[in-house]
Amino acid sequence: MTEGSQPPEGDVVPLLEPSNGLPSVVMTAEALSVATHALGSGEGPVAVDAERASGFRYGQRAFLVQLRRAGAGTVLIDPVTCPDLSGLDAVLAPAEVVLHAAGQDLPCLAELGYRPRALFDTELAGRLLGFPRVGLATLVEEVLGLRLAKGHGAEDWSTRPLPEEWLRYAALDVEVLVELRDALAQQLEEQGKTEWARQEFAAVLAARPHGPRPDPWRRTSGIHRVRTRRGLAVVRELWLERDAIARRQDLSPGRVLPDAAIIEAARVLPTAGDELVAIPGFTSRGARRHVRDWLAAISRARAKPEMALPASSGPAADGPPPTHRWAERDPAAARRLTAIRAAVAAVAESRSIPTENLLHPDAVRRLAWKPPEPLAPDAVAEQLAGYGTRPWQVELMAPPIAGALLDLEEQEET
Repeated sequence: MTEGSQPPEGDVVPLLEPSNGLPSVVMTAEALSVATHALGSGEGPVAVDAERASGFRYGQRAFLVQLRRAGAGTVLIDPVTCPDLSGLDAVLAPAEVVLHAAGQDLPCLAELGYRPRALFDTELAGRLLGFPRVGLATLVEEVLGLRLAKGHGAEDWSTRPLPEEWLRYAALDVEVLVELRDALAQQLEEQGKTEWARQEFAAVLAARPHGPRPDPWRRTSGIHRVRTRRGLAVVRELWLERDAIARRQDLSPGRVLPDAAIIEAARVLPTAGDELVAIPGFTSRGARRHVRDWLAAISRARAKPEMALPASSGPAADGPPPTHRWAERDPAAARRLTAIRAAVAAVAESRSIPTENLLHPDAVRRLAWKPPEPLAPDAVAEQLAGYGTRPWQVELMAPPIAGALLDLEEQEET
């Protein structure tokens, strides 16, 4: 378990106001230039955070960017009026950037022209240290003994003007982020995990943006309830129509039409407007405004020839089949999977780290499905490296995995 312990309740200090007061939001090119110069003249790591409007607006773009650096204080930038942060990117290029759950914020920061070169991810550090909960507020309380105010992270950050209470919350998110980074870095050093963290942070920075998912409509919640290929065609057409409307109106797709409504329409297959609006989810004012579009989408699905209907399952993924099929399809692979998982779990427990951070589940599945020949630590290490496994993970896991697979092989031969 982590060496950090939660302070007694009486020792937790509420963090209610930014130490230098709540700064004005940067909303003009002139103000951005001043803020950029101040941050560039500061010292040490830069704490960064971004607020999005998930569930309200289409996509994952940022609607507020917060930065804090010693010597510069806290800066709040409105990316709607200041959408180009390339100048900030240039002056902060040498600085380490401290983010919490960096994988969430790096894409929207890149859209603005800000791409950190060096990273410290406090959430990932918390995982490597074995903290059972790694939310920012929890880590700040457990490590620093400070309590952040209740969050507004789920608000509609596209709102203008932004309420002062929300801005205060946003400023506090970066208030002690560098202090948290320093405390976690010390614990990483004490546990011998500094190099692990360095490799993990580098991997986050090097990760390529995710490409479009094949058949994204198949992720519609509740799609397992649609039993026919014709029904799946309705899901697909309604999903595509909803996505087009959401993009045009800059709304989250779920606010245009909920998934549950799409699934029910695919089961009922309505042919007229009155049948459609009788389905829950199609009764809202926004959904009723597009009744003709929904009916046209359903008609397109109805008119498709049998050969053009989507298959009952998605396209084959690159890699082994779902593990729940292994026991019947390849019992030997299922036994290898159990052995590898046990080896990973044992090392994870001894090192106080979640199994998924020690070795990615996809690497476990691929190795179990098609292990190297002959079974040896070097061969396992080479195969793991080919899956993008970091050197520290390979060093820790190749020997015990090879040993577990060899033991299993010997058991099955006797």
